[in-house]
Amino acid sequence: MPVVTSEISRGQSGKGVGLGLALVSAVAFGGSGVAAKPLIEAGLDPLHVVWLRVTGAAVVMLPLAVRHRALLRRRPALLAGFGLLAVAGVQACYFAALSRIPVGVALLIEYLAPALVLGWVRFVQRRPVTRAAAVGVVLAAGGLACVVEVWSGLSFDALGLLLALGAACCQVGYFVMADHGGGDGDGDGAAPDPLGVIAYGLLVGSVLLTVVARPWSMDWAVLAHSANMNGTAVPAAALLVWIVLVATVVAYITGVLSVRRLSPQVAGVVACLEAVIATVLAWVLLGEHLSTPQVVGGAVVLLGAFIAQSSTPAKAPAEPVAAGGAERELSARGTAA
Repeated sequence: MPVVTSEISRGQSGKGVGLGLALVSAVAFGGSGVAAKPLIEAGLDPLHVVWLRVTGAAVVMLPLAVRHRALLRRRPALLAGFGLLAVAGVQACYFAALSRIPVGVALLIEYLAPALVLGWVRFVQRRPVTRAAAVGVVLAAGGLACVVEVWSGLSFDALGLLLALGAACCQVGYFVMADHGGGDGDGDGAAPDPLGVIAYGLLVGSVLLTVVARPWSMDWAVLAHSANMNGTAVPAAALLVWIVLVATVVAYITGVLSVRRLSPQVAGVVACLEAVIATVLAWVLLGEHLSTPQVVGGAVVLLGAFIAQSSTPAKAPAEPVAAGGAERELSARGTAA
């Protein structure tokens, strides 16, 4: 009996750490818009901001890419897929959708990803899905509709809706590929190190976004001046540093590690908090209005995330459990990074 109690305690501890990592990731991702908007208003194209974000993060993670260079031989498809979907795909599809449909509609469709993750787990992987996770997805989706005030600018542009749905599908790819175990290194047969996957994903995403964004046409002088954040002059370079280090490097590391400690469906619902956090930060730092429906919607999203994370993950094969100790070591290294 003491052994069983110890295993339950470790499981609860791991889940608590995973939830904390997911919340940090949501805050980091949610803070990207607050820092990016002043740069866009200062004269940078949105796609150029995205390119600076991903390329800067790729440079920061380059030493880890060199350290885990064996992944190029062992998992080339995973690295290419992570860069294509989780990095470049989400960003490119989302910003392309914004050019055709309202921001609220695009956000709501993109954050249908947790529901799509449930479908993937249930019908493709043929694994059981807990009722709490399903209820959490429904509540989170309804709350998001209020947070982004989807009714304020409905527009039925078929291509725009397809692009937003493409961003949601790429988001599903992020959660599914982030769940590729928690191996202890790059040895043969071991699961890929999450830091190596992120590093190469950012490098691949940077190359792909270079083709789309064409950074050689960017107005680089904007970064040498200040940007206006709700009446306060903030160095544009400082905002870029925040976007690269916190909103990208920290966000991806904590996000991937949280998926490995929780599950794709639970981590996906907690990630819905990103839209709530982005709205609140825009209210506090940019002076944007926060309406009553948005406040209520944020509370509903929080409720959905709480219900989902309190669910017991479906039974998994023994292999990921056996790798738990190594995964905790990876988590510690990722947090230190």
